[in-house]
Amino acid sequence: MAESGIRLDGLSVDFDGRFRLNDIDWALDAGQHWLLLGANGAGKSALAAVLAGHGDRLGGSLSGLPERVAIVSFEAQAELIAAERRKDDADILDVISEGTPAREMIFTDDRDAALAAELCTMFGLEPLLDRAFRKLSTGETRKLMLARALSSRPQLLILDEPFDGLDAAAQAQLLSHLHALAETTQMVLVLNRMVEAPAFITDVCWVSDGSLHACIKKDDEAWAELAQLMHLKTSDLELPPPDPVDRLPSLDPDKALVHLSKATVRYGDTVIFEDIDWTIRPGEHWQLTGPNGSGKTALLSLITGDHPQCYVNDINVFGYQRGNGESIWEIKRFIGYVSTALQWEYRVGTNLRNVIVSGFHDSIGLYTKYTDEQGRIADAWLEVLGMSDRATQPFTSLSYGDQRLLLIARAMVKHPPLLVLDEPCLGLDDMNRQLVIALIERICAGGETTVLYVNHHSVDRINGIEKMLALGSVEAA
Repeated sequence: MAESGIRLDGLSVDFDGRFRLNDIDWALDAGQHWLLLGANGAGKSALAAVLAGHGDRLGGSLSGLPERVAIVSFEAQAELIAAERRKDDADILDVISEGTPAREMIFTDDRDAALAAELCTMFGLEPLLDRAFRKLSTGETRKLMLARALSSRPQLLILDEPFDGLDAAAQAQLLSHLHALAETTQMVLVLNRMVEAPAFITDVCWVSDGSLHACIKKDDEAWAELAQLMHLKTSDLELPPPDPVDRLPSLDPDKALVHLSKATVRYGDTVIFEDIDWTIRPGEHWQLTGPNGSGKTALLSLITGDHPQCYVNDINVFGYQRGNGESIWEIKRFIGYVSTALQWEYRVGTNLRNVIVSGFHDSIGLYTKYTDEQGRIADAWLEVLGMSDRATQPFTSLSYGDQRLLLIARAMVKHPPLLVLDEPCLGLDDMNRQLVIALIERICAGGETTVLYVNHHSVDRINGIEKMLALGSVEAA
């Protein structure tokens, strides 16, 4: 391996038009052992496969790969099976081929025969060596793949879900072997379960949507945040239900939640925006974007009723026509709202459970006794967030990102028809940003609440949000 290590610089790779990795910047230095994490379909297996020479390079560069690279993955396993089938198709003999014996696939000239024999003994493959490869079980095939890869004495070993399909004894044997191998061989592992991460792992990458979103040291404080992200992205938890006793009134599902006609905000001769027609229907998730000063917050405040010009505009919200004597609180009870300003205001010394329960009362802090059911719902939200063990911890002791997550849960606890997230990722580092986005995506998938997501960048999309309104720059009239 080159002294500079392995480098991926702006690398984009296509996999038969089915998946694409985009602009990957990644440095694998000597002595590092990497763990790739991410939800299903995120691209972690594709990224591992690139290191083994797979995929069609579209741009960028890949340098520093060693001469001997070995990979064990379900895709590589499928390729071996497909190759065996092609041999059958090409066979012009009148006899039915039994396929290649396992022995011939392990004991080849480019592998260490003594090590291969040792691995066959370790994995219990010796009785199977004369059996055709394609007649092996899934677990047996995985053991054969591992014996092939390890006996090639690779300089870089790539293992994609190496423990899947192995019995408990084989898992323990493999783990012990890998620990010894880590002293001389660089490894990249792909895992869906963080608890399986070997102790020798030094660095971790989070992969999402074909891109790298976080690379951290395993002993970094962000490791706990990454565990929380895995919990949000990969667990099967559902969003907790609303309070069955104190539910919001039902809205007509056939009517728009919000309808603005020719909405305009101006201050003297300065026009912030004008003639905006916008309809938000139940189940339509929107992204509102635009540069500073384009009027995003002003447009939101027309909807919430906090802007003084909302009564000189044609606005219908949740069936209420602005200016017809409705109470502002009749509107606000149907809206969950999260912003950086709210986080600044929420500085009361209360615990995490109470913060979520306060969402039932739209209060900053909790000043009334909550019901047992509300407490159970709050605890269920803490479980979704991966914070169950911190229910009684003070809110002010949380990281900035965890505070934002908790305030989103507080806004969602009543299952409002409309959840407004005003720059929810503002001020967050990349890991906390991914946590917030994961929670928003889960809410979008829940189907009950329409999400209005406000940010600066139109390219900063969230899965589940399909509609976008982009405001332009401020111009003096």
